[in-house]
Amino acid sequence: MLLLAWGVFATAFGWIVVTDFRGAAHRLHAMSRAATPFGGAGAPNGGVGFLRFLAGVFALVGPFVLGSGLLDLWRGAEGPGEMPSPPVEFVVVEAIVAGVFLWRMWRRSGLLRREWDAGTGLRRAAVAGLSVAIVAFVVTLGAGWGTWMMTSWLVGGLCGIGLLVAGRTGQGA
Repeated sequence: MLLLAWGVFATAFGWIVVTDFRGAAHRLHAMSRAATPFGGAGAPNGGVGFLRFLAGVFALVGPFVLGSGLLDLWRGAEGPGEMPSPPVEFVVVEAIVAGVFLWRMWRRSGLLRREWDAGTGLRRAAVAGLSVAIVAFVVTLGAGWGTWMMTSWLVGGLCGIGLLVAGRTGQGA
């Protein structure tokens, strides 16, 4: 399941950013600078070209990982979807990290709040889906539900991709 989820996300993300579909590379650059802790304006700048180069690696590797996951699924190599529950301390720390992340992103100057305020329809659905997916990931990891954990990870990733293509920031072509 991990290979399937990773392959779908990597392929979609890679090709959307590499081709700069609807300004996704420029939007990702602007969003990553806005989400950088401790001052996005003074953070190191890799530039849009560097992001597109990195996305190219995802675009090339993603289909192979997806194919490998599909072959494993076809052969029956995938497990039952359950995994051992991690230690309670790990889940608590992960919940705290996810909570702080969501708080930072949803406060008045946060990235998700700005995306919510500026958007309608697809953008708001993507913001809500991403927020719910983060909470679901923590819950399903703590419960040991491997298949649902990967599903929430994939949904969160696809919602993030939806934010990239939902609109332009005015930061690029």
